[in-house]
This record gives sequence, C-alpha cells and structure tokens, in this order.
Amino acid sequence: MMSKTLAFRRRPEPVASFTGRPIKDRFDVASAIDIGCRLYQQDALISNFVNGDDVGIAVLADGMGGHVGGEIASNIASSTAFAVAKTSLIASRLEQEAIPSSLGAAVDRANAALGEKIARDPQLKGMGTTLVVVATIGPNLYWASVGDSPLYRYRDGQLKQLNHNHSMAAQIDAMVASGIMDAEQGRNHPQRHELTAAVCGNEIARRHCPEKPVTLTAGDILVLASDGIQTLQDESIRSTIYRNRKSSADDITKALLQSVHAVQDPEQDNVSILVIKVASDAPAQVVRPPDNEPVLVQTRAPKDEDRDVETASDLLNQALEL
Repeated sequence: MMSKTLAFRRRPEPVASFTGRPIKDRFDVASAIDIGCRLYQQDALISNFVNGDDVGIAVLADGMGGHVGGEIASNIASSTAFAVAKTSLIASRLEQEAIPSSLGAAVDRANAALGEKIARDPQLKGMGTTLVVVATIGPNLYWASVGDSPLYRYRDGQLKQLNHNHSMAAQIDAMVASGIMDAEQGRNHPQRHELTAAVCGNEIARRHCPEKPVTLTAGDILVLASDGIQTLQDESIRSTIYRNRKSSADDITKALLQSVHAVQDPEQDNVSILVIKVASDAPAQVVRPPDNEPVLVQTRAPKDEDRDVETASDLLNQALEL
C-alpha cells in the first residue's frame, strides 16, 4: 500500500509532514514537505527505498501554471516518472549503461503525459513542472533532471549541487562572479527563478542526465529539494547539515526545514526535502516505525475530474507491486 501525507498551510507553529526509515544498513532516508506561505501546494515527492533492496528511487516535481495547473502537472509528472523509472530499471536488469536511458525515458514519458493532458484540456496550457528522477543502485547514484530543483551532496564538510540549474540563476550568478552585478542584486533579481527548461508537454529544451554515476561513500548526505529550500544560501544549507551530520536523516530534514522557517520570508515558496544519508563506518542507531512503504506526498483528496492524475497513480501502484 502507498502511504499519503498531507501538507498544511503555514501557521504560527509550522506544520509539516515527515517520513523516515532506514534501508538495509546502507541508507537512512527521510522526507518533509511544507506549503510555506503559499495558498496551494504544487510540489510532489515520491520515494521508494525498501529494506533489503539494492535499488532506491525518488522523484521530485515542482509545478507551475496557476494553483490548479501546477498541482496537476507535478502530480502527473512525478507519478508517471516514478512508474516508468521503476519498470525500466527492472527491464534493463540494472545494466550500468542502460540506467541513464531508463531515467531519461521516465522524463520523456512524464513530458508526454502532460502534453496529452493539455491536449484534452486546453485551459491547462502553460502548466509545467520541474522534474528530478534519482536512483541509487548499490553505492552508485544516477539522476535525470529538468528545471531548477536542486540535488545536493554534502561530503567532508563541503556542499555541492550535482545537477544543473536550468534557470536564469546560473547566468545571474555568472554575472555576479564577473563583477557585472553585485551579490545583493543577484540574490534579489526578479528573473532569478525563471526556468530555461521545464517539463510542460513540449520539447524539453535541456536536461541533465549523466552517463556515469556518482559513487557514494560513507558519510555522504544527499539532499533533493524543490527550490523553496533556496530561501537559504548554500552556506546556510551546508552549515545546517554540518551541525547535524551525526544525526539521523529525519533530524537533518527537520533541521533544514526549521532553518527555512527561521528566515521568516513572507513569500516563502513550497518546500520539499528528501535526505539520503549514507551510513558511516560506525552508523548510529536509527529508531523508526516499522514502515518500509514508499511515500507519496499528496495535498488533497483526488476529485472526480482528476482522472489523469488517477491514471498516473494507477501506473505508480502497478510499479510498486513489481
């Protein structure tokens, strides 16, 4: 069965949904989703790290296109991409050279699903989403991403974004680095979060899907998030992880979300966070409920008219049975 958690509107005491569980003795995985100061939740996050399985999959989507369109886009894209990624990885027999194309196929199918939905309901034209599909195969990390949802790796005190940022932020940061623009202007530039690539049913302008994996080592901490986390500067993300590096993935996730809340940004975007902690040589004991089910974060009960989302969820459920 697939578990579902609700995300709530910001209150004086922030409310967020947390899920966490260890996978084998290699990974400790946790996630959280928060609506921030927005009226609607347009992020979607699915993770599947099953005890005793060498394969872990996570999908994150950050929708856009109005409160209805953004939610529909992120839910269809995430559910479709997850289902295709899982079935494709099984079909490829986890052969290393086939894994990137399997993740790329998941992105393509999600994009096609959005195109089909828009063709049936033209009022949704303009909706789209970022999409990051992550797979851990043993110690190896693979991903395919479109948009600006970051995938970070913390290692030995250093934070690095692994996936490309398909937004104007990369160009603006280059202008800051060259002295054309000062740092404050760069941080607050009105075009900073404009996407240069997205999953929206049309041809995808660019994607990042490396052919070779990143090999994870003991003590690595991965953070997959929507761009709502970037209310924090990279140094704040790094220092928060550093202070909590010996804690569980659940504690790291909560600490990151608390750091976002502490900024008290009145325009705080939705924020979704998934933390994957690679076991150190002497891992701390992690206490979790005996729940090894994957997690689908969903912000409301499905409506009758959401047949496309339900179809994507059917694909997801079929994949989970494999």
